Amino acid sequence: MNSMGKRNNVTEFVFWGLSQNLEVEEVCFVVFSFFYAVILLGNLLIMLTVYKGSLFKLPMYFFLSCLSFVDICYSSVTAPKMIVDLLAKHKTISYEGCMLQLFGVHFFGCTEIFILTVMAYDRYVAICQPLHYMTIMSQDRCSKMLLGAWLGGFLHSIIQVALIVQLPFCGPNEIDHYFCDVHPMLKLACTDTYVVSVVVTANSGTIALGSFVILLISYTVILVSLRRQSADGRRKALSTCGSHVAVVIIFFGPCTFMYMRPDTTFSEDKTVAVFYTIITPMLNPLIYTMRNAEVKNVMKKLWGSKVFWEANDK
Repeated sequence: MNSMGKRNNVTEFVFWGLSQNLEVEEVCFVVFSFFYAVILLGNLLIMLTVYKGSLFKLPMYFFLSCLSFVDICYSSVTAPKMIVDLLAKHKTISYEGCMLQLFGVHFFGCTEIFILTVMAYDRYVAICQPLHYMTIMSQDRCSKMLLGAWLGGFLHSIIQVALIVQLPFCGPNEIDHYFCDVHPMLKLACTDTYVVSVVVTANSGTIALGSFVILLISYTVILVSLRRQSADGRRKALSTCGSHVAVVIIFFGPCTFMYMRPDTTFSEDKTVAVFYTIITPMLNPLIYTMRNAEVKNVMKKLWGSKVFWEANDK
């Protein structure tokens, strides 16, 4: 009961944001507004291309369109609020809004991790077991793997929120970040958070590092198996896998830095978080389309922007 009373002392939190410099904030407003527009347009373009080009029947593009959807949701949990706050004098968020944002960040972030892992498995089967590819990666199995990714993300985020929501917050209520995340929230709790921080690190860290190791092993096996492929087969496989590896490094590098450590916060955390909440969702469409001839060809047919795509081919 006393814990509930303490928690009710804080009804809202105040973000420090990316910067306290007004000129820097104005520049950031323009830059991140552009980035968010690119995230929405780029990922929507991929989803429409996959759907209108009937590529969703192929496992790789089915998961790619799902990844684009998750990227839009993931960035939308933090980017609009951050962009509005860049021009706001008081950057506040309600207690309930903070918990919802915490849930959204971990739900869509973890779901993205699992989808990237499934995409690596898809490439492994396509390259290492091509004769059994359509049998192994049937539509039914792909749907089940996607469902598993969503359920895994949901379970992870529910655990994170359950750990934070039971903590008492009695002030101060200022968060040195631009969104609600576990480490800044643990820092504000007016009780010993050692056990909670260990569980949080184990939960997030195991998923981030475990998936990263699985992905590295998968792509290493793929690269080794490419020696048996023809020169043309090697070129196509390297092009596709190269784009996947680039996304994995950009996303998992910052994630591992943030969540594979105990209850400590650094001044660099906000900059690092920008990479996996905004930069990665923005780069995914560019990386996957520029490195994928099939997607580019379908885009040429559907959207007719031949000048743009031919310029990129040169």
